[in-house]
Amino acid sequence: MNFSQKQVWFITGSQDLYGPKVLEQVAKDSELMVAGFNKSAHIQFDVVCKPTVKSPSEIHAVCQAANADSQCVGVILWMHTFSPAKMWIAGLSELRKPFMHLHTQFNAALPWADIDMNYMNTHQSAHGCREFGFIGTRLRKERKVVVGHWQNTQVQTQIDEWCRAAAGWNESQNLKVARFGDNMRQVAVTEGDKVSAQIQFGYEVHAYGLGELAELVNNVSDADVTAQIECYSQEYAINDALFKDDYQLNMLKNEARLELGMSQFLTDGGFGAFTNCFENLAGLTGLPGLATQRLMQNGFGYGGEGDWKTSAMVRIMKVMGQGRKGGTSFMEDYTYNFGERDQVLGAHMLEVCPSIAAEKPKLEIHRHTIGVKCDTARLLFTGAAGPAINVSPIDLGNRFRIIVNEVDAVKPPADLPKLPVANALWEPRPNLSIAAAAWIYAGGAHHTAYSQAVTTDMINDYAEMAGVELVVIDADTKIRQFKADLRNNSAYYGLANVL
Repeated sequence: MNFSQKQVWFITGSQDLYGPKVLEQVAKDSELMVAGFNKSAHIQFDVVCKPTVKSPSEIHAVCQAANADSQCVGVILWMHTFSPAKMWIAGLSELRKPFMHLHTQFNAALPWADIDMNYMNTHQSAHGCREFGFIGTRLRKERKVVVGHWQNTQVQTQIDEWCRAAAGWNESQNLKVARFGDNMRQVAVTEGDKVSAQIQFGYEVHAYGLGELAELVNNVSDADVTAQIECYSQEYAINDALFKDDYQLNMLKNEARLELGMSQFLTDGGFGAFTNCFENLAGLTGLPGLATQRLMQNGFGYGGEGDWKTSAMVRIMKVMGQGRKGGTSFMEDYTYNFGERDQVLGAHMLEVCPSIAAEKPKLEIHRHTIGVKCDTARLLFTGAAGPAINVSPIDLGNRFRIIVNEVDAVKPPADLPKLPVANALWEPRPNLSIAAAAWIYAGGAHHTAYSQAVTTDMINDYAEMAGVELVVIDADTKIRQFKADLRNNSAYYGLANVL
């Protein structure tokens, strides 16, 4: 998830009509803008300035080059002057990388006393970007439009968030998900069409028997297990009594072997995400708890009970949120707290990522009672307070939908001394009554990708890059309008798929 290995290209449009001096100014201004982006604390990506394009052939060539460059995750297009849009038809028609239309100009304020027609011709983004905008609409190209001066903090934040969505889309195109075992039996929402998902999102889903994993787990050396346990002792709060109890220590060693074996399997196979299921554990000591939490903490996506769609989404969102405050985790709406402010207590059997923890996690051994009944090491913590989103990608049979609910995580009103799993407590926007009804009308899953690092806008940009429906449940949601939007979206995407 190293953003330094990815680039966003900055391409400026103009034409030969204005002469060499104007084009020199255009190139200079573009280079200064890109230098400013790369120095900005608000943009975490390497923005690469490309030569000004002035003809159909130059535009076509740079679009083809972007397609072919594996480091390029997207392009930012800006019309410094007037760039006749018919020149862009061939290039945009073949451009496969997502693009942002940045509607800005080099200078913020007009030089009222000195402005002349030369200045007007050189700095006419207000004119040129409208011409360019038309051809994007005419070609029915999905794109992000950001408006404002390029040095404005809000504009730079929008650029960074779009770049993160583009990095997520790039990850989606190259992601491989490993399924250890199958889906939980009789569960509907974790199923889906993997071929359609690969066509739509790009990621591959591969199934493996538990025997292949168990072999690697069993071959982990005692020395590596010892080193791994030392790592645990440095990172988490652990009662000294655990290390003095041979049985508990053996349970911790089991988890270390699981983590190291799974990590080797995923890394050797080039996988960025995985699933497992408590109903398919032949050859393993139990359902991985601490091991899964640690792998998520290290960047892998995860989905419980064979939920490959959520697993992929967790990984994609971890890429989007890299370096931002907050974390991303596999999550499940588990139980409600009805009261003055209705709340949701989210958790799972074992697997919640410590990247969302409010405080240093505790490592403890507790009984796992679903499926294989055995004692399992896991991290215990409560998620940090603050804004968050729950994201659910679902398969509707003929197409996909991504559902987002904006929530506010809060500190629990009391301790949870008998709850042996990590958890997070949140208040859905606008409230539980509307949010839960809207979620159910939309077909949202009980599993989600929960994040305090990724924004709704990032998911919106990703969904547009993927060409799938996005529905958002937020503070403004009203059920009657929401249901109407679902019906309208069904008609639109049904027609769009046919056309």
